[in-house]
Amino acid sequence: MGVVVQVHIPSRVDKSESSPPKQYDQEVGAEVEVELKQCFRPVLTHMQTLWELMLLGEPLLVLAPSPDVSSEMVLALTSCLQPLRFCCDFRPYFTIHDSEFKEFTTRTQAPPNVVLGVTNPFFIKTLQHWPHILRVGEPKMSGDLPKQVKLKKPSRLKTLDTKPGLYTAYTAHLHRDKALLKRLLKGVQKKRPSDVQSALLRRHLLELTQSFIIPLEHYMASLMPLQKSITPWKTPPQIQPFSQDDFLRSLEHAGPQLTCILKGDWLGLYRRFFKSPHFDGWYRQRHKEMALKLEALHLEAICEANIETWMKDKSEVEVVDLVLKLREKLVRAQGHQLPVKEATLQRAQLYIETVIGSLPKDLQAVLCPP
Repeated sequence: MGVVVQVHIPSRVDKSESSPPKQYDQEVGAEVEVELKQCFRPVLTHMQTLWELMLLGEPLLVLAPSPDVSSEMVLALTSCLQPLRFCCDFRPYFTIHDSEFKEFTTRTQAPPNVVLGVTNPFFIKTLQHWPHILRVGEPKMSGDLPKQVKLKKPSRLKTLDTKPGLYTAYTAHLHRDKALLKRLLKGVQKKRPSDVQSALLRRHLLELTQSFIIPLEHYMASLMPLQKSITPWKTPPQIQPFSQDDFLRSLEHAGPQLTCILKGDWLGLYRRFFKSPHFDGWYRQRHKEMALKLEALHLEAICEANIETWMKDKSEVEVVDLVLKLREKLVRAQGHQLPVKEATLQRAQLYIETVIGSLPKDLQAVLCPP
């Protein structure tokens, strides 16, 4: 059982290196299925660390023996944050002929937030300054437990024939789930079906990500103005700003410990997450959704009000302004940008016709040209 993700594999490849993996479509948005269990077999003991590195958008180099292994590992890593959208760059198979080669190998600036899959050992030398490097060996197709890569300091990267391992100085904020690890390793030894192993691992990663995101979702929802504060003829109230300090204080009573058994420095992990592209991507998307919802609620409030009463003491300028604003909202709503009901759209259209009908003929001609 696999995870379906979307991937773009660069069409330009290094002819001196292995060919790109055949099973991947090189068109943008091609769907690829990756089996988590098979990809993560040699790194099971470090899944907690790798999940955190992905969550924080840390630069990671994956050095594999073939384009297939490189691509599958990169795709598996970038998909382990589901349902959180992966907001960083990732290259399942990167070569020295790719246009960003100079950008990624320069030492004059910090490495970009990208997961880079490569096969050429030359990258060990050119990317020694990267903070996290994962080297994996040839996959074993038998039921035997593959040798787990060791956690090593980046300073151990000295030669092109560096042994398999996770080379990083990063220390995971959360403790690993020893019970899960034991179940997975025992499953390998007992030749448990691959789809069952993948389901176990995928469920663990899903629950871990959800436990991390749920407190953020709850806090974000608290920033939404109350519906009763939205009145039809006033500008709707603004979404309150996200306060990192307030959020961190809320974790004492509504933190991930309510849904996750893992212990560790959750506060430290959130603090680093706030600096990552994934927090920025998540926040922008949630804020956009909330702003659209706020606009939809405002439109509904207008459509539930008595417009004839409102127009009694209003000038022509104010009435025309209302027509223009209602039209703009209607266009946005009809384009499915606003989450409103069809009945609300029909009432908004009726309001526009009613308001225009109350205006002098010359203004009606301007607002409703033939």
